[in-house]
Amino acid sequence: MDTTLLSILLALSMLAILAAGLWVSLSLLAIAILGLYLSGNDQIGLLFATSSWGASTSWSLTALPMFIWMGEILFRTKLSEDLFKGLSPWLGGLPGKLLHVNILSCGIFAAVSGSSAATAATIGRMTLPELKAQGYSDRMAVGTLAGSGTLGLLIPPSIILIVYGVAAEVSIARLFIAGALPGLLLVTLFMGYTAIWALLNKEELPARQEGQVSFAQKLSSLKKLVPIVGLILFVLGSIYGGFTTPTEAAALGVFGALVLALVTGSLSRESFKESLLGAVRSSCMIGLILVAAHFLTLSMGFLGIPRELAQWIGAMSLDTFELLIYLTVLFVILGCFLDGISVVVLTVAVVLPLIQQANIDLIWFGIYIVLVVELSQITPPVGFNLFVIQSLTGKDILYVARAAIPFFMLILLAILLISWFPQIVTYLPQTMSRG
Repeated sequence: MDTTLLSILLALSMLAILAAGLWVSLSLLAIAILGLYLSGNDQIGLLFATSSWGASTSWSLTALPMFIWMGEILFRTKLSEDLFKGLSPWLGGLPGKLLHVNILSCGIFAAVSGSSAATAATIGRMTLPELKAQGYSDRMAVGTLAGSGTLGLLIPPSIILIVYGVAAEVSIARLFIAGALPGLLLVTLFMGYTAIWALLNKEELPARQEGQVSFAQKLSSLKKLVPIVGLILFVLGSIYGGFTTPTEAAALGVFGALVLALVTGSLSRESFKESLLGAVRSSCMIGLILVAAHFLTLSMGFLGIPRELAQWIGAMSLDTFELLIYLTVLFVILGCFLDGISVVVLTVAVVLPLIQQANIDLIWFGIYIVLVVELSQITPPVGFNLFVIQSLTGKDILYVARAAIPFFMLILLAILLISWFPQIVTYLPQTMSRG
């Protein structure tokens, strides 16, 4: 069978299986088995065993469940409430006022959770009722949360950056540091847009004015931010300073999160058990996807699909910018049907030769692909952040998607900015390599 027709057949088969509601990991596994069967290979069991071992024994992967557990612990503490109380006094004077709490709270929580869904859910439970009670625009409250929730994928320590680092065999520590400035760039863009929107739509802000907050009260509120900011600096500083590996920093982060939970009085037998079970569930889900995607990559290799794809794109004589445009469209389309981790593990092995041939820095490409996956988090029909926020608000999924459109465009702008100025991504890792 012609490779192009075979690729189309397998792609349509995978979409049909996913539409039927089968788990992503099992869908990828089924397509891999089908591909090997069509290629005439009868060593499916042996190949699966070998592939599974190779996909799951990387030492770098041990950081994954630890960072997930750290986020689960903090998810069940008073962290979000403290974030709101610590940030609100400082943001009330900005255009947009407490809408900025959504953005900054997500940015801070992203630096300890590593998960987009956990970031949106945790911050949303706390901010949305408060913003609604004070009379803020419902659509803007939802939009800022949808957009800012995606920061969990980018601001280190990011789960998806660990997955990419293992798949592409690049330094996870440098990926973490590379995500810092683009993360701050997104926060700045989101806050800038919110301020401009507020100046143009004053009627959609609360009519009543919040009471004047003294400077002493503002300083006092910072005490609520010290524990979480201290944990962030502790984890990322140890990696950047070269004192720990990402895996060691993850273990220290879990310890720090447990201490925070204990100090805030949130650590009970039940919360500890729930955090541990939550981390196990998430880690197993990601592990199954990694194993299945690795097996599918092997199957595609036997079919010659990556080689044919590389030759096809190579024959188009695309320059670097055109290649990135094609890849952006591809990743956004895939993100409409798959979660971010699945997109990364499914495509990295295929597109990596093209990226290396185009002399694109793999660290830079890791941040680029995470930004594109962020787009998919707020893209119907299966943008994870959209579903999370829908469950919090009870709004129609299309309402949430429309509210997120401006932030979708801002993420696109960020992708353009790091393409025009790659130093936004590469500067800190280069500094780190000299240190």
